[in-house]
Amino acid sequence: MQVFEAVYLREGTMDGGYSVWMGQPVILRVVAGNLRVPLRGRLVSETNEVVRLRIADSWDVDIFKSMVLGVEHDNPVYVVN
Repeated sequence: MQVFEAVYLREGTMDGGYSVWMGQPVILRVVAGNLRVPLRGRLVSETNEVVRLRIADSWDVDIFKSMVLGVEHDNPVYVVN
């Protein structure tokens, strides 16, 4: 399992650190207050302050980089009947 831990610059953001993960299935480790949540999806874009995660076919969510603790490659599980 490949894990990426966010290393922040003085301003608390990363510049271009997510380009390696674009288009791949990932699990974002996100913190909000005292809550830590794993979010599954595909990274589709990045700005200086946010990353955009596609959770479903037509549902994109912008997440502040300061909330991301880490990025992990996701191995989707397929169920066959």
